[in-house]
Amino acid sequence: MFGVEPICKVLTSHGLKIATSTYYAARNRRPSLRSVRDAELKTQISRVHADNFGVYGVRKVWRQLHREGIPVARCTVARLMHGLGLQGIRRGRSDDGHQRADDLLQRDFTASRPNERWVADFTYVSTWSGIVYVAFVVDVFSRAIVGWSAATSKRAKLVLDALDMALWRRNRAGNPAGPGLIHHSDAGSQGGFNRSSQHPDLGGVRRGHGGLEFEDQRCPG
Repeated sequence: MFGVEPICKVLTSHGLKIATSTYYAARNRRPSLRSVRDAELKTQISRVHADNFGVYGVRKVWRQLHREGIPVARCTVARLMHGLGLQGIRRGRSDDGHQRADDLLQRDFTASRPNERWVADFTYVSTWSGIVYVAFVVDVFSRAIVGWSAATSKRAKLVLDALDMALWRRNRAGNPAGPGLIHHSDAGSQGGFNRSSQHPDLGGVRRGHGGLEFEDQRCPG
């Protein structure tokens, strides 16, 4: 409406000195190689993030790009994802309204016998058909996975099915779990394990929550 010269004069009068030649030079300047590269990478990053249902964070997007033969630094992926407002799934506090169970293990991930302490968590894997969520229960004594379940949604049934399977398998093997067993899970990024404390018919199993720092005692394989 006012043109370039009047606008530059007003800006200059307010202490922001911009010549009209500066404006035209900036408008006609070719985009830098970095900006061109960033635009290309933003398209690829957005595609990878969308193809994986928005659950991939910086590390997984970066690895997927490299698998597809698109070389890029991880810090660049982080910078561009931040600019695009993209992020992966983050663990957080459950908002399901239930009171969080106590951490009965107190960071002691050891056991003197089977069925004394079980730890549980869930993760997700990318398949050709989409994202699949997998829950599992591990006996701390043997480091064996005693129960598991898979589903395409993160509902409470996913984690409860894994616990039910563990109880069923131990009962079938003639070594049933009972009073004294502590079922310890993550604090519940999706609330599923928090709701497991409301699960009936667990034979007196005590449930506890807390972060699962189990990496120093990983299950074989």
